[in-house]
Amino acid sequence: MEQFIIELFRGALENLNYGWVILLMAIESSFIPFPSEVVMIPAAYMACADGEMSIPIIILCGTAGALIGAFINYGLSYWLGRPIVYRFANSRFGHMCLIDQKKVEKAEQYFDSHGAISTLIGRMIPAIRQLISIPAGLAKMNLGSFTLYTCLGAAIWNAILVGIGVACHKAVDKETLIQTISHYSHIIGYAAIAICLLIIVYLIWQGVKKERK
Repeated sequence: MEQFIIELFRGALENLNYGWVILLMAIESSFIPFPSEVVMIPAAYMACADGEMSIPIIILCGTAGALIGAFINYGLSYWLGRPIVYRFANSRFGHMCLIDQKKVEKAEQYFDSHGAISTLIGRMIPAIRQLISIPAGLAKMNLGSFTLYTCLGAAIWNAILVGIGVACHKAVDKETLIQTISHYSHIIGYAAIAICLLIIVYLIWQGVKKERK
């Protein structure tokens, strides 16, 4: 698996452009398993290295791709309904996509516990982020709210990964980046989650302060 991730990073560093960022992030955000770190970190690294891509546009493209993938999950769940979604989760193809009934149930429980805001927060939690659009579709969540929260959550997550890519460009060469990120990808994910949580706590705190005033 580590060698596979290494090859993904190497390919990403050599071939990424705006179109690929949108496409790969759409895949990552749908039911097909694909790590967003393999897309956003190399894109930011190469933007700093050769200047052919812009950091803000990379974040925008990554967010657009994530929204496309989220719409796919939302739409399929909305129109197909719970029985067919669970049948897919229990199918061989669903298992090939690393989806099973337990994961879908976990996403549904998270959505039920946190409501509409879960489509924002859930975008930053492993094992939930790709699937949180499914319970939103099953619950027929308002499309405008779904779009807003999904964009905000995806933009925050992508900005953090891009920040890591920029920092990596200042610290390591390309080959070292490939080896390091592939070996410590889980640590990078946890660090990104911690940053996301801090941002969420700050936003909640600001909201509470405003209400008190």
